[in-house]
Amino acid sequence: MHPVLFHVGSILIPAYGASAAVGVLLALFLAQRTARVAGLNTGQIWNLCVLSLFAALVSSRLLLVAFNWTDLRLHPKWLLGLAMIHHPLLAGFGALAASATAILYGRSQRLPLWSTADVLAAPVALGLAFEQLGALLAGSGYGTEIKVGIAAHWAVTYDHPLAARWSGAPLGVPLHPVQAYAALGFLTLSILLLFWLPYRNQAGDDFGMLLMGAGVAIFITEFWRDPEGRGAMLGGALNGPQAAAVALVLVGGLVLLERNGPVEDCGLPVLHKEHERMRHPSSITDSPMIEEPSAKDEAAND
Repeated sequence: MHPVLFHVGSILIPAYGASAAVGVLLALFLAQRTARVAGLNTGQIWNLCVLSLFAALVSSRLLLVAFNWTDLRLHPKWLLGLAMIHHPLLAGFGALAASATAILYGRSQRLPLWSTADVLAAPVALGLAFEQLGALLAGSGYGTEIKVGIAAHWAVTYDHPLAARWSGAPLGVPLHPVQAYAALGFLTLSILLLFWLPYRNQAGDDFGMLLMGAGVAIFITEFWRDPEGRGAMLGGALNGPQAAAVALVLVGGLVLLERNGPVEDCGLPVLHKEHERMRHPSSITDSPMIEEPSAKDEAAND
């Protein structure tokens, strides 16, 4: 595949970073649309997304520096290559930092928690799809080897030395394009979440579906990922990302449970409001009808 998208003089433009950047931009613009659907302030949602992305990038790189501080002190130039290193632990830590930043900013701006989470659901899934596309080009999170079978028809083979240096991908070996499987799963999930947003039963449903859908996609695709560096649990029955995927599904199921008490209604679509109006007549229709004066009363007045 192509870990380097193109060159600008002596500067390399990595395919992973370029694809992730496109995904971020598309996710930001999609968040503006979903914010309007949910009735939230688009400017506040834009700021929340930008701050969360910055927190994710900075925190994951700082964690990488902390883990490799001894080597980096001896080779300071290696700092320039930190952006090329990808690992599930870094992604998870970045996601936690982004979530914490989003919650803190949302509270400071008095944004409703569950409606804000719904607004971000489809954009996050779209961003993950493009991130996996970049991983496919770069060789990050590569798949298991394909020896025989129908899957050999769509196998990917890496032959660029930087794919091995940056991502550890084996060269000259046909592999499952597992990143493409994951990208298709996340893209499908994003489309479903976008169309479901106006019809959710309560605030938080879209976010719960994101957690469950992402968990299912991660759990299934991990069966075709190379296990190196992904950890092993329960005697090798699960790896680290699969354990996290199970947790995502469980948490998503809890979010989808019907919540007691008043549920925040922040700009639910007109379709829902009309439906509620049909079920609960307005105060105008509930109030006694003002009768027109009868002919007898008019005659009496005369």
